[in-house]
Amino acid sequence: MTTPVEIYDTTLRDGSQGEGVNFSVADKLRIAERLDAFGMHYIEGGWPGSNPKDIEFFAQAQRKKFKHAKLAAFGSTRRKAVPVEKDEQVRLLLTAGTPVVTIYGKTSMLHVKEVLRCSADENLAMIGDTVRFLKDHGKFVIYDAEHCFDGHKLDPDYAVATWQAAEQAGADLVVLCDTNGGCLPSEVAAITRIARSKLKSKIGIHTHDDIGLGVANALAALESGASHVQGTVNGYGERTGNCNLTSLIPCLALKLKRRCLPATAVRQMKDLSQFVDEVANIRHNPRQPWVGSAAFAHKGGTHVNAVQKIAASYEHIDPSLVGNARNILISDLSGRSNILLKARDLGFKLVDDAPETKDILARVKALEHEGYEFEAAEASLALLIRSILDHKPEMLFSVEDFHVSTRGTGKVSTTEATIKLRVGREVHHEVADGDGPVNALDSALRRALAKSFPQLKRIQLTDYKVRILDGIAGTGAKTRVLITSTDGKREWGTVGVSENIIEASLQALVDSMEYALMRK
Repeated sequence: MTTPVEIYDTTLRDGSQGEGVNFSVADKLRIAERLDAFGMHYIEGGWPGSNPKDIEFFAQAQRKKFKHAKLAAFGSTRRKAVPVEKDEQVRLLLTAGTPVVTIYGKTSMLHVKEVLRCSADENLAMIGDTVRFLKDHGKFVIYDAEHCFDGHKLDPDYAVATWQAAEQAGADLVVLCDTNGGCLPSEVAAITRIARSKLKSKIGIHTHDDIGLGVANALAALESGASHVQGTVNGYGERTGNCNLTSLIPCLALKLKRRCLPATAVRQMKDLSQFVDEVANIRHNPRQPWVGSAAFAHKGGTHVNAVQKIAASYEHIDPSLVGNARNILISDLSGRSNILLKARDLGFKLVDDAPETKDILARVKALEHEGYEFEAAEASLALLIRSILDHKPEMLFSVEDFHVSTRGTGKVSTTEATIKLRVGREVHHEVADGDGPVNALDSALRRALAKSFPQLKRIQLTDYKVRILDGIAGTGAKTRVLITSTDGKREWGTVGVSENIIEASLQALVDSMEYALMRK
């Protein structure tokens, strides 16, 4: 348990095979540089034998200098009946110019017979020939034993023979792969111990998350003798994904006290997670363990009250250890402690016995009963708190009238919005077209406000969500609209509720602009 654990990141190869994940060459280079700065030991850049994009990536990566990580190219053993030196895919692994080459080979007799359709001896030769060839060319060779656990359960002796073929040919690491992601931790632990007894080389683990046990299986292997683990940032990967490094690394460092990465790297865990999501253009999952915005969120009044007194009562670690922060949620389940802590988080000076606390809590619960929701609409909550604390807050602007119309038939239509608002003694009247009523209304509102508040030109909408609150009422049901806005540095959420979706949208849009001005 004192052996350091090597972290092998395969986000750029295995992770890119996940549904909805598509990296350009520039994306891959940016992520590789960030992973290196983070402190990963290995970065698997891709499979140069599979597509031109990965060939281009390795060509450009050769001009980069990595400070911490060793770059790895990925490929397979030679093809059956083809001499290794004449196998084009193996030759491209050398052309990639990486210090590390990772190849996979077949462990399961099912795959040998039905996929490769070759003899058992030929498969062993394919493994040994390829490892030996790469070692003769000065490469650090990692051998991924594909379908390792399924293969061992099917034919233990042959599975061990494949591992030993790689080791005897000079493989620096033999990695046990739960390729189908269907094993249990007890199975992974038992077979890892067998591998530990049969091999002299270092052992690694590569798991998938098909039954939700990718991280648990990796930990089981590491506790049973493995010292190298492969995974992806945010768990990207085929099907349901790979072992999630943003969960695994904190488990190793903070729970098992295993040496893997410096504490300074672990504190950047959330930043790394969000960075990769942003480059991949995937919305960050708030429920990610450790790094999600909900990972240390507290909603129930009794929970918040306890956390206020002693954080460890409902938090398994200090959130800052992984770069995260506590998040106090406001809802109809809230108590006074929620209001006090959230108000302070939002910048309001609210003392413990402030009489306004009761008024704020009552107003929140009344609005949530009407359909409002403030968990993702902190800006609207801030405006509500300000209205109660200031009693008569200054109105920077007010909407006096609006109109939205859509004209056209079939596939061709035009939407136009008109808005009239007052800023002090001035009245602004603007018209704008848009791709739908909300876009048109947003454009008209911005044009009108920009005359008095030019700084609002920077504000952009990044997300728009609609939820029908009362399906029984049909088309007359209340609608809740949640809008996320940004000024390029920070995001904030606002909410609107009405039987009229346009009016609900306008409420959220107005709150967004008012909050931006209040913060300014």
